[in-house]
Amino acid sequence: MNPNVETVRLTVGQATIRFLVNQFVERDGQEERLIAGAFGIFGHGNVAGIGQALLQNELDSEPDGGEMPYYMPRNEQGMVNAAAAFAKAKNRRQTMMCTASIGPGSLNMVTGAALATTNRLPVLLFPSDQFATRYPDPVLQQLEDPTTLDTSVNDTFRVVSKFFDRINRPEQLIPSLINAMQVLTNPADTGAVTIAMPQDVQAEAFDFPVEFFRKRVWHIRRAPAEPAAIERAADLIRASKRPMVIAGGGVIYSDAAEELREFAKATGIPVGDTQAGKGAINFDHPQAIGGVGSTGGDSGNHIADKADLVIGIGTRYSDFTTASRTQFKNMDVKFVNINVLPFDAVKNSAEMVVADAREALKALTAALADYRVSDDYEQEYTREIEAWHKKTHELYHLGHGPLPSQVEVFGALNEMMGDNDVVINAAGSMPGDLQALWQARTPVQYHVEYAFSCMGYEIPAGLGVKLALPESEVVAIVGDGTYQMLPMELATVVQEGVKVIYVLLQNYGFASIGALSESRGSQRFGTRYRAGGGRPHNEEGEVLPVDIAANAESWGLKVFRVKTMDEFRKAYREAEAYDRACMIHIETDLYGPNPPSSSWWDVPVSQESRIESTQQAYGEYVEAKKDQRHYL
Repeated sequence: MNPNVETVRLTVGQATIRFLVNQFVERDGQEERLIAGAFGIFGHGNVAGIGQALLQNELDSEPDGGEMPYYMPRNEQGMVNAAAAFAKAKNRRQTMMCTASIGPGSLNMVTGAALATTNRLPVLLFPSDQFATRYPDPVLQQLEDPTTLDTSVNDTFRVVSKFFDRINRPEQLIPSLINAMQVLTNPADTGAVTIAMPQDVQAEAFDFPVEFFRKRVWHIRRAPAEPAAIERAADLIRASKRPMVIAGGGVIYSDAAEELREFAKATGIPVGDTQAGKGAINFDHPQAIGGVGSTGGDSGNHIADKADLVIGIGTRYSDFTTASRTQFKNMDVKFVNINVLPFDAVKNSAEMVVADAREALKALTAALADYRVSDDYEQEYTREIEAWHKKTHELYHLGHGPLPSQVEVFGALNEMMGDNDVVINAAGSMPGDLQALWQARTPVQYHVEYAFSCMGYEIPAGLGVKLALPESEVVAIVGDGTYQMLPMELATVVQEGVKVIYVLLQNYGFASIGALSESRGSQRFGTRYRAGGGRPHNEEGEVLPVDIAANAESWGLKVFRVKTMDEFRKAYREAEAYDRACMIHIETDLYGPNPPSSSWWDVPVSQESRIESTQQAYGEYVEAKKDQRHYL
């Protein structure tokens, strides 16, 4: 090391924390800490390394650069889910770090890493690793590979991370952390950032340059739209008769909701939304046609069926959005895609506008100052919107019995929650019902993780979102199937004094996969919680005596047990007024009813079967696939 360089002697773990507390982000003049806190589950791999560094940071009266708040989770996948939810609620401007011990502890984070990367949400992971010196070899919980000594379970993270590195020498930390920050703050291509930390290296001391720990501000760039690309897009819009917008999560992450609403108002072009984009345009905006695709509603899908130009803004066109490439039935349909990532902008053979959503919308609105859709088209989609709003109101107030339907629960929440309160969900039949029916008024109100659709997300996500938005009422809707996957972070919620309202829908089975199984001829096999298993002949079998309400109480939550919708509404107001985490428990009908479907999802059916229901389903599948095509 150059003798003229000022240094400070720290362990690798200590240097990591000191570096992170000095990292900031800035966009549009707003500056804040990038890594807002740490989740950590400790074992022999990290307790004396990063764990010691976090302790030292807490004990120091004046920590270098500031404090790194620590939260004690119970499950490694859960803490990464919480970090991802925090990042989503913060519009990707802040995130959390997560550390776990070697072997099973670290490997448990892989699912969370995949969720973050699939959703393009920044999370920072520090899995512990085997010894770099290899004196203890094999160390406890080390995976041995006879063909190489350089592989550990942490190599699994390579395929689900946007950045992966392993720190085998202390000085490697310097370029690794700097590159990691670049990925975490990349508006186009972010996700899980994984830095594997051999347990001996974490505790090893090194003379780090003091300059390494200076305050760094990472400026989140807004890529401007190329004027020629805007003009090409404008020409296509002017030439179309039935254009529509599909707003994805990129609109929200870009803080472009206001610009989208102004664009729609000025041009009259109707706007549909994806799961990630719901709320980018308020549901009662004259041009808001609602959800599009397999989980969309009639208003959005009927317009999409006939659209001759689809303007995708900040969407990655998942198979649900395109209804497995059957949604856009107009044989002459063309696409314009506005996206910061060329990989997404080129999808469906689109005319590409590679730019920040807000900047592109400003430019496109100006370029189309003399343009508006025809009166006939505007009247057509207005009729569709009015019809779907009427249908939504009917479904929200079904009076279904003897058990209420889950859509009635959603309706009650939709009507009672405030504009800046947050509803959370991720898996099962609920995201489909929510995208079709939920009437979002703001970009913050709707938080559904549907890129990875990970069962078990909702409970830790409630923790992450409430930490991000402490002034909002946070409501996580949880099915009994999801609850049994990952309830452990309820202990963290209680321990940290975090107020989340959990709404538990008990229907004794997997409603989504049960309905899908039935529609594909597999008779809801393995989807019911019944004595003797979830087989068809056990449909009326004895319901399992699993008391989720009592279990939630054992974690420390106050539980409101309700049976009717009137009781539910009363309990929600009581939960609002309660100052700690609580749950509203209600039984709902496993069989719906659900919103009417106006779209399709490609789930293959067995081509050969001796089961009559499967044979019938295969015939329906072949017929549905006739609309499927590549958009070229």
